[in-house]
Order: sequence, then structure tokens, then C-alpha cells
Amino acid sequence: MSAAATADNATAAKPKSKKLLFIILGVVLLALIGAGAALFLLKKNTAEDEEGYEDEPVAQQSQGRPKTPPVFLPMENMVVNLADAGGNRFVQLGITLQLQDAKTGEDMKVYMPSIRSAILMLISQQTSDDVLQIEGKNRLSKDIIREISDIMGYEVEDEDEGGNTKRRRRAPPNPVQAVLFSSFIVQ
Repeated sequence: MSAAATADNATAAKPKSKKLLFIILGVVLLALIGAGAALFLLKKNTAEDEEGYEDEPVAQQSQGRPKTPPVFLPMENMVVNLADAGGNRFVQLGITLQLQDAKTGEDMKVYMPSIRSAILMLISQQTSDDVLQIEGKNRLSKDIIREISDIMGYEVEDEDEGGNTKRRRRAPPNPVQAVLFSSFIVQ
């Protein structure tokens, strides 16, 4: 009897093991499909985030420019008298230029004396009230980009009286992306 009981147990165990095997394979297959779908969605979301992070680089990509990290060109600190009444106010500032590529940085080094002089003249026309406000700093940054662009022969964007942006002349696109203030002290 014990041999017959063992044979019955063996035949009963076979269908259970096949059923268990199919269940395990099904769970593993579902897990793999879920992991693949999650990976696909994460990559898609990451790519969308990288493309839409900043407005300016997206515009540059649409113009066919390669996406490269910007190059930073620090300038020597400047101390400039401001145009306040009495002439006893001055500003000490450090400027770093954010450029599109290293070639632009090398090109700008040749013109650096002219660029520095234009920036000094521009800042000397400002008052302490102008440069202490955030709007004044933003305007100064745009004016510095405009002065550099004029010297280097880059395309310049101007705003008309209605606040609309217009291009002043035909030239290569401006590789000067931003003016960053590393220090800004008004005394």
C-alpha cells in the first residue's frame, strides 16, 4: 500500500508543479513588461525635461545649433565712478560672460580692451539708484551684451517703444548668452 500511495502522491504533485511553474513564469513576465514600460516612460519624461528646461537652449536647438555646455569668460574686476551728483559714489563689480562656445571666448580675448572700455563707459553713465534695483541690473546686463555685440559684429536685438523685439542688422547670431555678475558692490 505504501507503494500505491507514493505513486498517487507523485501523480498529484506533477500537475501542481506545472501550475506553479506557469504562475511563476506569468509573474516574472508581467514584472519584466512592467519594468520595461517604466523604463520607457522614465526615459521619455527625462528627455522632455531636458528639452524644455530653458527657453533659450530650445530655441538654439531648433535653429540647428549643437547643444554644448556654455563657456564662461571671467573679466577682471572693475571699479567705476557712478554718475551721481557729487561724483563720490562708485561701483566695484566682477563680470563673467556666458558664451556659446570656446571659439567665441578666444575671439573675444582679442577685442577685450575695447569691450572693457565700452563696459566702463556704459557703467559710468549709471546712477547708484539705477544699479541698486534688480531692473537696473537686468537692463545693465542687456546693455553690456548690446555693447559687446556691437564691437564683435554680432546680431543685436533692440526693443522698440511698444516693447517688441526687433533685429537691428543682419549678422551671425549672438553667441553671448548672458552677463553674470560675480560681485556687485556700490559705495
